[in-house]
Amino acid sequence: MLSVSCNRQKTEERPAAAQAPDISVASPIVRDITLTKEYPGYLTSEQTVNLVARVSGTLQSMSFQPGSRVKKGQLLFVIEPTIYQDNVVKAQAALETAEAQLAYSRNSYERMKEAAKSDAVSKIQVLQAQSSVAEGEAAVDNARADLSTAKTNLAYCYIHAPFTGVIDRNQYDVGNYINGSVQPVTLATLYKNEMMYVYFNIEDNQYMRMMLLAPHPETNEKIPHEVEVKPGTDMGTHYTGKLDYLSPDIDLSTGTLNIRAEVPNTNGTLKSGLYVTITLPYGEQKDAILVSDASIGTDQLGKYLYIVNDSNIVRYRHITTGQMIGDSLRQVVKGLSPTDRYVTTALLKVRDGMKINPVK
Repeated sequence: MLSVSCNRQKTEERPAAAQAPDISVASPIVRDITLTKEYPGYLTSEQTVNLVARVSGTLQSMSFQPGSRVKKGQLLFVIEPTIYQDNVVKAQAALETAEAQLAYSRNSYERMKEAAKSDAVSKIQVLQAQSSVAEGEAAVDNARADLSTAKTNLAYCYIHAPFTGVIDRNQYDVGNYINGSVQPVTLATLYKNEMMYVYFNIEDNQYMRMMLLAPHPETNEKIPHEVEVKPGTDMGTHYTGKLDYLSPDIDLSTGTLNIRAEVPNTNGTLKSGLYVTITLPYGEQKDAILVSDASIGTDQLGKYLYIVNDSNIVRYRHITTGQMIGDSLRQVVKGLSPTDRYVTTALLKVRDGMKINPVK
C-alpha cells in the first residue's frame, strides 16, 4: 500500500513537457518593383525678383501688406517724384526749343540755296546754313534722349509688381530717404511660387545607370520623367515633380551632375529654401523578394531574420537588405528565398534553435 502511494506522488511531481509557443510567421512577397534612390535637395521659387529703388528721394508710400500676394502691375512703392516730374517738364521744353531752332535753320538753309543760284550769297554762307541744320538735328536728338531719360527716371519713382506672387517684408519704412541713384537699393523681394524648382545632385555612375532606361515616348529623354519630393522630415506628405533640367556637364570636383525638377505648389505650402528628399527611380527589378520591415532585426553583423525551417525550428540568418517599398515592406537582396518562412513578430521571444508552433 505504501509503495503505490509513493509512486503516485512521484508521477504527480514530474514536470509536463514545455509546449512550443505560437509565433506568427509569413512567406516573402515576390513582385516586380521600381528601383529608387533618395537624394537631398532644396527648393527655390520659380522666379525671384528684388524690387529695387533706382532713384533718390523720400519713400512716400507703400501699397501692400508684407507677406501677402500681390498681382502683376500692382503699385507697391512710390518714391518722391517731384524733382523727376520737373525734370520731365524741363526736358520737354528743351526739346521744343531745339525743334524750333531746327525749323528756323532748315528754312534759312532753303533760302540760302535759292539765293546762291543768283550769286546773292556766297558758298560759304550756304555751307554755314547747312551746318546749322545738322547742329539743330543733333540738338533735337539730344533733347529727345534727355526727355526719354527724364521720363524713365520718373517711372522709377513708381515701383510695380513685375508678376503675381508673394512679397516679403519691406526693408525701409515710409519717410526714409532712399539713395537709389548712387546704387540700387532693395526695398523688398517678390517670389513667384505657384511652381517650385527642386535642385539636387546625383553621382556620375548613377547617371550612367539612368542612361540604361528606355527613352521616354514623348521627350525621348533617357532620364526618369517623374520624381517624388518629400519636404523636411514629414515623410507622410509628398509631391510629384517632373524633371526639366539636366546640367550639360559633370562637376569634376564632386563627380556629380545637377538636376532640377518642377513641383506644383498650388496651396502655397512649399517655401523657397526648404530642404527636401527626392526619390529618384532609376531601374526595374523583376521578382523582387519583399518582407515586412518590422520583422528585420539589427545586430553587430548587420541585418538578420529568424527563418523557420520545415521542422518548425527557428534559425538565425544574416541578410542583405535593399530599399523600402511603400511604408512597410523592405527588399531583401541576399539571404532569403521565396520559399522561406520568417518570423514576423515577437522577435525578442524567439532564439536560434528554438522550436515554435508557426501561425500564419
